[in-house]
Amino acid sequence: MKREGVLVVGSANMDLVVVTDRFPQAGETILGDHFQMFPGGKGANQAVCCARLNGLTHFLGRLGQDLFGDRLFQNMQSDGVKLDAVKRDETHPTGVALIVVDSNGQNQIVVAPGSNMQLSPQDLEDHRQLFREVRAVIVQLEIPEETVFKAAELATEQDAVFILNPAPARALPDDLLSRVDYLTPNETELASLSGMKVEDIETAEEAARQLIAKGVTNVVVTLGEQGALLVTSDKAQLFPTRSVEVVDTTAAGDAFNGALALAISEEQDIGGAILFANTVASTSVTALGAQSSMPYRDTIQALSREQSDD
Repeated sequence: MKREGVLVVGSANMDLVVVTDRFPQAGETILGDHFQMFPGGKGANQAVCCARLNGLTHFLGRLGQDLFGDRLFQNMQSDGVKLDAVKRDETHPTGVALIVVDSNGQNQIVVAPGSNMQLSPQDLEDHRQLFREVRAVIVQLEIPEETVFKAAELATEQDAVFILNPAPARALPDDLLSRVDYLTPNETELASLSGMKVEDIETAEEAARQLIAKGVTNVVVTLGEQGALLVTSDKAQLFPTRSVEVVDTTAAGDAFNGALALAISEEQDIGGAILFANTVASTSVTALGAQSSMPYRDTIQALSREQSDD
């Protein structure tokens, strides 16, 4: 059997987005500019990213039996994501994210996870065959920890590359970290996982080495406009990204992770995979919204050609 594509195990949320000049202070009410709803959730965002980049993509998660669930399902389906492993939850509502975006494109997010936190190890066991069919499995932390561990266990068992995007940040046990082929924290998440301050590239490398010592094979630290830092047991390398005019940073990390997972599933070398993911992430921040900002493969190929010509 030919192995192909990416399995995304994770969350789907409806993003309720308000754009405003600045973030409110504690206890303060301010007027926003406008309100929009966007399909989101880290898992669903990463799945849509993979699919828009022409990758065979499966999504395994839970949606509520409600209007938000219907819209999220339809949106992923329209982008070509395979949804046979999605379970509709009759008891819990679809997850919701409340997002405020300021005039600099920065955001603040509060998530009510709803049905996402009902995704169980048994749900994954019911679709064990998908772990045999794909080359890469990517998971985030908007689902229960025992389900994350089950995904790692099945990926290891079935010899799929296991990628863990440790977001939102929380402490993780060593027996989970030791199963991770690629860990993809940002600076805040890296600090939380390592227990160290991360203030620059040097401290990021030092903190990443703490995780390598716990059994992670590769740590890829996303550093925003500085690019991404790859740390392994024997090297560290910074991969720069291009400068763009930022509109909205929501889901930039998901764009990076989705693109990285796809490139790894295509067996690109890790350096090329990170540069590809950097280009996808930098393109995503030039548009508003989460899944709506995910670029298509032809756009990325055109940008890559331009960069080669420069």
